[in-house]
Amino acid sequence: MSKRDYYEVLGVSKDASKEEIKKAYRKLARQYHPDVSKEENAADKFKEAKEAYETLSDQQKRAQYDQFGHAGPNQGFGGFGGGAEDFGGFGDIFDMFFGGGGRRRDPNAPRKGADLQYTMSLDFEEAIFGKSTTIEIPIEEDCETCGGDGAKPGTSPETCPHCQGSGQINQEQNTPFGRVVNRRVCHHCQGSGKIVKEKCPDCGGRGRINSRKKINIDIPAGIDEGQQIRVPGKGEAGVNGGPAGDLFVVIQVKPHEFFEREGDHIFCEIPLTFTQAALGDEIEVPTVHGKVMLKIPAGTQTGKTFRLKDKGAPNVHGRGHGDQHVKTKVITPKNLTERQKELLREFNDISGNEATEEQHGNFFERMKRAFKGE
Repeated sequence: MSKRDYYEVLGVSKDASKEEIKKAYRKLARQYHPDVSKEENAADKFKEAKEAYETLSDQQKRAQYDQFGHAGPNQGFGGFGGGAEDFGGFGDIFDMFFGGGGRRRDPNAPRKGADLQYTMSLDFEEAIFGKSTTIEIPIEEDCETCGGDGAKPGTSPETCPHCQGSGQINQEQNTPFGRVVNRRVCHHCQGSGKIVKEKCPDCGGRGRINSRKKINIDIPAGIDEGQQIRVPGKGEAGVNGGPAGDLFVVIQVKPHEFFEREGDHIFCEIPLTFTQAALGDEIEVPTVHGKVMLKIPAGTQTGKTFRLKDKGAPNVHGRGHGDQHVKTKVITPKNLTERQKELLREFNDISGNEATEEQHGNFFERMKRAFKGE
């Protein structure tokens, strides 16, 4: 089944800004995050939204996607197996003309181990303040029984007699250009240059075993969704004495029921009663750093935003704190008693007409200026 268009997945237009794309992704992430959503296919939708965001939020990837779509720039070669080696023996052509004389990698040379990736899910507050934790990852490492050479204890691997330890064999072939030599990976030793006659009972001659390793991870305060932590040397073990690979911990942050985060800034919405908005008040506002008092001036309108300096998330690179932005929402009262209705009617009789005339006057005045081109 073909993939859905990334813009369609996020519900944005193709000329959407980076902020619009980020906002759309955060909305979907809160809706479909597997830890909070009960929908049957929430995990698939979350994964689909994350994949779309990772592409469209990156300027280079987005430009490539806009030009080629899901196919990618190399789709034209897809039918040939995706590489020169599979292109009908394309590698053989070079060997024919150049006699296979190119430099080949030493099969016994030290090689760096593979890098590993681990996805860690954090609560909103854990991402804000950081934490130290221990994770357990599956890993492939050298077999302790045989020391990584795959041979039964007391024996040793032998040099492959077919390739003399080079890991490759030469094949001569007559062509219209004369006799040429093609070089291939030795299928007797699979390119290792060694043959294990008596295999280690624990690893079956592979020289490596699958195990699990516990690793301590320090999550820095202020880390955000999609960022990653590199842990050097905690990937898979190197080959032939080479260095170990690295571990990359990719962060996912669970949505919060009250706060939203954009970069180092935190946003929330606070309800106000009609009386609080009209007369003003001092209210208690929660922040990730604790509760603070916020003064609401008289006549505050719904949608008014107040800034609480340095009450946002700490910058992950240690450059101070963001702010918290508090948006007000005036709540219209419901289920009024007769006495409350009576008082509101009285209030309307006293000041409602004047306020209405003032509003209308301002409205019509703006219309006149607009038609005059002012």
